[in-house]
Order: sequence, then structure tokens, then C-alpha cells
Amino acid sequence: MNFLLVTAFCLCIHGQTKEAQGIPPRAAPTDYQSMVKTGVKAGNVTIAAEFTGHSVPTAQGPLTTEDYVVVETAFFGDADAKLKLSFDDFSLRINGKKTPLSGQPYGAVLSSLKDPEWQPAVPVDKKSKGGMSSGGGGGDKNDPPPSPPPIPIEVRRAMQQRVQKATLAEGDRTLPQAGLIFFQYRGKTTGLQSIELIYNGPAGKATVALQP
Repeated sequence: MNFLLVTAFCLCIHGQTKEAQGIPPRAAPTDYQSMVKTGVKAGNVTIAAEFTGHSVPTAQGPLTTEDYVVVETAFFGDADAKLKLSFDDFSLRINGKKTPLSGQPYGAVLSSLKDPEWQPAVPVDKKSKGGMSSGGGGGDKNDPPPSPPPIPIEVRRAMQQRVQKATLAEGDRTLPQAGLIFFQYRGKTTGLQSIELIYNGPAGKATVALQP
């Protein structure tokens, strides 16, 4: 049963990745914090990027994830130029570590998403007619704090759709194209010294130095 569940989850992630749509690119590569030109194999292509940390920017406002960091990435090229895009072409080197982090499908991020704008309903304490807690005595002080309520399925579905629309679209695409790429990293971003977005794909090889 566990094997079947894991297999189904992996297939779900794979299918979701195909549905990524991307976001409108900015007016020019210089509108991003960092950019680099490449084009060894596919003409003149400019890769622009911006590190957003644990924030997931979407058209409806930012979401957050504690388990992943996000890079908003854009491709610019000649008029009507096409390029095959994939998150697999990217990795992220943090603080000069030898082994970079591999790009991840957006489906892997969904379970860790949070919406700063969503607030759970405040539970009403059960009290007796006399106004005392139903537990009585002083035992309530030692009770563990209640678990946070689960995010309603409609709220989670809306978050997933927002991330789907913002993720870098895959396959042969007419440039310019832009979207989010995800990398698993649970550490704090405040102490990062250097971040490098590494591209190795149809347009050649390039390294974009990002601002922490």
C-alpha cells in the first residue's frame, strides 16, 4: 500500500509539472537583479533571475514555504526565438558548496505552502454554565497547546493553482518566458553569503550570480 501511495504521489508531481504556465516576463533583462548572456547552442539568449528566498511570488500575492527557496527566472532572445525549457536544466549553489541543489518540480512544493493572508478561525473555549473551564482545576495550564487547524482544501487548492500559474513553463517555448524554479533548502536565508544559479541546457552553460 505504501509503495502504491508513493508511486501515485510521484506520478501526480510529474503530471503537475507539465501544467506549469509561467508568469509574464518583465520588460527587459535589466529589470531583474541579475542577468547573464549565453547561447553556445541556441543563439543569443539572456538569462535573468532574482532570488526570492522562501517567498513564492504569485499574481495574487506572495505565499511562503519553509522547505524550499525560489528563483524567479526569465529567458530573453531574438524575435520569435524558441528554446526548450525545463527546471532540470537548473541547479543552485549556496555559499560555494561543492554540490549544488537540483531544481525541483513545483508539485514537490505544494505540501509546504502557506498563505500569510489566511487566518484560521479562532476556536471557542468550552466552558461550564458557571463560567469555569469544563476541565476544572488547574490542569489546563499543563495541557499542550492545541494543534493548528488544517488548511481547508479549497484554500490549499487555490494556493496550488497560484503556484502552478507562476512556475516556469516547460517544453519548446517562444521567448521571452519567465517563471519560478524551486530548490529544496530548509535553512534561513539571512546568513547566505553567495548564491549562484547554474544553467546547463539547450542554450549552453551559464552561471548567474544572485543577490542573497
